[in-house]
Amino acid sequence: MSAPESSAVHTTQNRAAQSIQSWAQRLPRVLRPGPALGYDLMRVYLGIGLFVRGVLFISEPELLLGYLSDLHSWFLPYAVVHFVAVAHLCGGLMLASGLLTRLAAAIQLPILFGAVFLVHSSGGLLNPGQSLEFSGLVLALLVVYFVFGSGELSVDKLLRERGFVLP
Repeated sequence: MSAPESSAVHTTQNRAAQSIQSWAQRLPRVLRPGPALGYDLMRVYLGIGLFVRGVLFISEPELLLGYLSDLHSWFLPYAVVHFVAVAHLCGGLMLASGLLTRLAAAIQLPILFGAVFLVHSSGGLLNPGQSLEFSGLVLALLVVYFVFGSGELSVDKLLRERGFVLP
């Protein structure tokens, strides 16, 4: 490539980079690409995933009942299925919106702790269903949101700005 062609390419690349930067600068601060936006998007994705899992447990309770077959009781497995389904539905929506995020994560923690250490650990890491890895990831993310809270794009932040005291 000759020097004039190379200069034209660099000029075009610089204009494109400047255009992207000016576009990003016009966005509200909380919507600008970066770690804070990624943190909020991960919370929303986690909440939607838990909500979908709750819908799955309501529509097909035998999936969760299969995991609880070791409990030799007629009542306890059904109580656990209902608790897990409702916790995933409500907690998932709360996490996705950023409403009482720490509380929503705290409610999910015992469920995912049980999933990782009691239910899926016997299958090991080389299980084709990848249940242990996925449950471990969800547990780790829940710990992060329990410790650090909801982020910038959340109902929690909106309520705090309006003077509400949140846990």
